Amino acid sequence: MWSLLTVCALLAGQAPAPVVVVFETELGAITMEVDLAKAPVTAANFLKYVDGKFYDNGAVNRAVRPDNTIRHDVEIQVIQFQSDRSRNQEMFPAIPLERTSVTGLKHVNGALSMARSVPDSARASFSIMVGDQPELDFEGKRNADGQGFAVFGRVTGGMDVVKKIHQSKTGTTGAYQTETLDPPIKVIRAYRK
Repeated sequence: MWSLLTVCALLAGQAPAPVVVVFETELGAITMEVDLAKAPVTAANFLKYVDGKFYDNGAVNRAVRPDNTIRHDVEIQVIQFQSDRSRNQEMFPAIPLERTSVTGLKHVNGALSMARSVPDSARASFSIMVGDQPELDFEGKRNADGQGFAVFGRVTGGMDVVKKIHQSKTGTTGAYQTETLDPPIKVIRAYRK
C-alpha cells in the first residue's frame, strides 16, 4: 500500500522517499531503509508484509557463513528472515524479479535482498548481507540462472545485531553444521517508523 506522501511524490515526478522500517528481534533492533524509488515492486511487496504484521512472530531462521555453508563453490554470508509460518495461507502472490542490472542496487554490506527459488517467485523471505556479496547480483554465480536476487534497501542501524545473529548457533547434521539457526532468533515485531 502506497502512502499519501509516496503518491504525491510520484504525481509530482519526484522519487519517493525511502521508508524506514524497524525489526525488533530477541537479540535487538535492526533499522532498515526501504528503497521505493529504485526497487518499487520489491519494496512495495515487502511493505505489504510489514504493514500486514506478517513478520511479527516470524524468525531469523538461517545464518550462512564459511563454517556452515552447504555451498563451497560460491560462498556467501547472510542472515535470512521468514514471516510467521502460521500465516502462510494468507501470503500475497509472488512478485516479478527486479534485477540488480535494472535497479542499480547491489548486494553490499547491509543490503536487503528478497529470497527466491526461480525468477518471479519471491514473497516474504529476505536476507541481509554480511559483507559485500557480488555473487548475488545479476550475472552472479550463486544462482545457476544468473538472474541474481532483488535488492530493495539497506540496514541503517543495528548491524551489530545482524552480526550477533550471524554468529549464533546453527544446527548439525551428523558431523556437519547446517545453515539453520538452532534455535531460530524470534522477530518480536516489525513496523514502519
